[in-house]
Amino acid sequence: MEYLSHSVEETEAIGEALAKLLSAGSVVAYRGTLGMGKTAFTRGLARGLGCRGRVTSPTFTIVNEYRGSVPLFHFDMYRLEDEEALFDIGWEDYLTRGGICAVEWSENVESALPENTVYVTIARHAQHDDWRIITVEGVEA
Repeated sequence: MEYLSHSVEETEAIGEALAKLLSAGSVVAYRGTLGMGKTAFTRGLARGLGCRGRVTSPTFTIVNEYRGSVPLFHFDMYRLEDEEALFDIGWEDYLTRGGICAVEWSENVESALPENTVYVTIARHAQHDDWRIITVEGVEA
């Protein structure tokens, strides 16, 4: 599925819509460079899962947890040294806790992602710097 987002609000709405297609235990792996809207997408995902509270980037904490009808575990792998460090923070436990794992900078831990991972690629539109093309793979609409 491919979407065109013209604003942060639209990016959040696409994330919220994706939340309704996911089930407990799903992993959502983001691809995209700095400033593309991965955290905005996660805010929408959290809203779609019934999570309350402020959603922020977990750049310095590695993982933020949000409670909702299904919990959301929001990871940022940007500062992780390697995939081994992922297991040191309890990755396998998060996969079995019945929540959704949203993973920013998933390219850094690609081989640790489960086979049924949902991939969300966010890229800048070629002609409009503030528009985003969002591609979702691995889930049926």
